[in-house]
Amino acid sequence: MIIQWLLSEKSKKIITPITFWHLSLLASFLLFVYGYLRNDFAIMMGQTLTYFIYIRNLQLQGEWGRFPKFFRVFLWIFPLLIVIYGFNNDQYDAARLFRNEAIPFWLLLLGSLGQIIFTLRFIYQWVYSERKKISSLPLGFWLLSLLGSTIIVTYAIIRKDPVLLAGHGMGLIMYIRNIYIQRNEVKG
Repeated sequence: MIIQWLLSEKSKKIITPITFWHLSLLASFLLFVYGYLRNDFAIMMGQTLTYFIYIRNLQLQGEWGRFPKFFRVFLWIFPLLIVIYGFNNDQYDAARLFRNEAIPFWLLLLGSLGQIIFTLRFIYQWVYSERKKISSLPLGFWLLSLLGSTIIVTYAIIRKDPVLLAGHGMGLIMYIRNIYIQRNEVKG
């Protein structure tokens, strides 16, 4: 995000560098593992949905094929492997994912809502990019980012989760600034 933001600031228009998609996929992979280790369904759900959209954007930019085939296959099946592993080793079951004693149900719903809205930004971006046949970050992406991230920051504060708080707190600044840059780009 920081690279994307700095490049956009420099050019005074929204830039979507290939590095953005590489680092987003890596971050999503790591956050999925983090959610798994914390037994936090809201984090795992949000990362699983966006994870594949990052892969699709790498495909749209012609970058996905540059990854070694083994690595591509691994990245495609990784979330499924973790879920199968968890269920087969009785680490969790569907009922326990929604009844985590450390996370009250209302808070799990709030975190899930934030993740859903935050994920919608990439679904919106994906549909927009598919229509344009180029990877792009439209204004609606930034607005959904801001709303979803605000809810996730609230979740992180209540949950006392420094990882989510740092990531999404910093993101809020960049989303607001990208909205400003894009609005000025449209006016200019």
